[in-house]
Amino acid sequence: MEVRSITRQVRMAPRKARLVADLIRGKQVEEALMVLRFSQKKAARVFIKTLQSAIANATDTQNVDPDTLYVKQATVNGGATFRRFTPRAHGRATPIRKRTSHFTIVVDEK
Repeated sequence: MEVRSITRQVRMAPRKARLVADLIRGKQVEEALMVLRFSQKKAARVFIKTLQSAIANATDTQNVDPDTLYVKQATVNGGATFRRFTPRAHGRATPIRKRTSHFTIVVDEK
């Protein structure tokens, strides 16, 4: 009985968000929420919303007690990249890549 929640097109680099995903993988949902609340990373705010959505999905669709849930999987995949250019010397231009991410959280019963 796996329940998932996905947040797409978050304007954040996936490499930075994966640091937060590593913190909560395998933990009980209450412990994961506490870790995220005290984290200083910007990705923690997005993970809190995604995790709360996964918990709500599990309790509404599967009638599961939220105290028995744990974070089975927390992944961050790369999304579309916005490409911008900045002027440089001698008439050249240098690309700037503004990366986006897709957050996925899967919760399951113990």
